[in-house]
Amino acid sequence: MNKLFLVMYSMLFSLFLVGCEQKDNNNQEKVIAEKKVLKVGMELAYPPFEMSDKDGNPSGVSVDFAKSLAKHLDRELIIENIAWDGLIPSLKTGKIDLIISSMTITEERKKSIDFSTPYAQSSLAVLANKDSNIKSIDDLNVNGKKVAVKKGSTGHIYAKDNLTNADILVFDKESTSVLEVVQGKADGFIYDQLTIYKNYKKNMDSTIPLLKSFQDDFEYWGVALKQNDPLKDQVDAFIKQAKSDGTFDSFANKYLTDAKKTFDELNIPFFF
Repeated sequence: MNKLFLVMYSMLFSLFLVGCEQKDNNNQEKVIAEKKVLKVGMELAYPPFEMSDKDGNPSGVSVDFAKSLAKHLDRELIIENIAWDGLIPSLKTGKIDLIISSMTITEERKKSIDFSTPYAQSSLAVLANKDSNIKSIDDLNVNGKKVAVKKGSTGHIYAKDNLTNADILVFDKESTSVLEVVQGKADGFIYDQLTIYKNYKKNMDSTIPLLKSFQDDFEYWGVALKQNDPLKDQVDAFIKQAKSDGTFDSFANKYLTDAKKTFDELNIPFFF
């Protein structure tokens, strides 16, 4: 009986070890598979950088950027369409690995997340109603003037800190802010230069663009990462390479040809 018990025990223990080994292998394969996925968050509501094509697929400069980065990292790209206010919380909780969504690098944001080296530069501009007689940013800082801003944007921050005499109208969407100006319910909308130019081209009969920068410094866009993420070095290396090998120029030529021509004519530094 003792001999039979030992034989059965040995067989059961061997099966247990095989099962554990198989489980460990499955877990390792799962980890490897997860490492090959790059989840990038962006709000697909900011053409031509982040948008959807006619079939509903992600498209735009940032999408092409994310695809090139994922290929460089040898990872499968998954793009998560997330509302602007949810991007940073999604990054911090690990729902996404990166944010590539025309996000300006600010000291406030750097308190909770990290950024890559800048990949684009921009400045704030104003879309003014044609009948508002707004000729400069100072014309908005007047009692009774109404300024539309997108919640949480750098335009919102600038208006709150610098246009203390104006009424600040805060909206969740860029399109709503633009509509307020088009309909004459707001005197101006503050956002980045390219957005202002784009919306002026759509509403030339009712708006005027003030594209010249009124800020002392440029704003810089970066890829957002979790703090101390080792992936940052690889992202920085890719951005450096993409700037030197013409990758970013190809994005501009594909999506921003008309805007680049206008900016060059006005002697305004372009994004890339």
